[in-house]
Amino acid sequence: MIACGVCYSDLHAVDGDWNPGPTIPLIPGHEVVGRVVSFGTGVDRFDVGDLVGVPWLFTACGQCELCLAGMETICSGAEATGYSQPGGYAEFMVADADFVAALPSTIDPAQVAPVLCAGVTTYRGLKRSGTRPGQWVAIIGIGGLGHLAVQYAPAMGMRVVAVDVSSDKLDLARSLGAEVTIDAVDADPVGAVRTATGGVHGAVVCAVASAAFEQAVGMLRPAGTAVFIGMPGGAGDEIRMSIASMVNQELTVRGSNVGTRFDLQEAVDFAVRGLVTTTIRTDVLDNINDILDEMRAGRIVGRVVLRLEEFAHDGHRVPPNSNG
Repeated sequence: MIACGVCYSDLHAVDGDWNPGPTIPLIPGHEVVGRVVSFGTGVDRFDVGDLVGVPWLFTACGQCELCLAGMETICSGAEATGYSQPGGYAEFMVADADFVAALPSTIDPAQVAPVLCAGVTTYRGLKRSGTRPGQWVAIIGIGGLGHLAVQYAPAMGMRVVAVDVSSDKLDLARSLGAEVTIDAVDADPVGAVRTATGGVHGAVVCAVASAAFEQAVGMLRPAGTAVFIGMPGGAGDEIRMSIASMVNQELTVRGSNVGTRFDLQEAVDFAVRGLVTTTIRTDVLDNINDILDEMRAGRIVGRVVLRLEEFAHDGHRVPPNSNG
């Protein structure tokens, strides 16, 4: 292991917010970058020393109706890295060779780590919004997920309005390409978005407050689509929507899970080409409890990435045991 991003899903796993809960004992971490040190039987896709990324989708059956239809993320046999399978808060881990991302040796492992979950998740969510080039998309919640969505959207030709309750995060959104920013503390976010854009064609919710999901639907123009990505825990997991508005305006509300292997390689390619960059702070695993407390309080701007091994930024450090 070289680097691992700290995702809000890690916090949900640690706090036991979701049902079913994680495999215990739990090793969290699913934005993992490391180097191959050995292989299982039949693996011929990589060489020892290759840089790879391990995402949330640890594996899927590959044979069911959903897998064959390109929706392996919701396969009933899917396993999750750092949840049902041991994750990346470690020195070494085992990964399914068919589900890891091949990474170029020149990329900074810490910089690319958040792309393996936050990046691919928001990229897929934007695709599922159906927002076309030149149309408006609202990104609600400019945290670890949202700050990447703000970059993927214009790279895909969309115009961005960013919504958050933190002025620091809105400043970040502006610096990353958001044309309009809305402070949900100072103004009614639904009215402000509609005034600025006439209603958005798509809305992607990266926040975890239930109010944000209801507001996203209100921001849509007729025939718009709201995509729910953020995952509230516990009692905050329910919202109310107007059936009449849904029907009369032909609105669409859909969930979006993490990305497929194809989405993953596309999302990584955006980062490799410099179209998407992560805003990170690096730290060490010894400080993880303090980092999770910061996350609970909403104080993290961008993403925290754990340094799990001293590494050179040119990506050429050979890991221990590289001869297997």
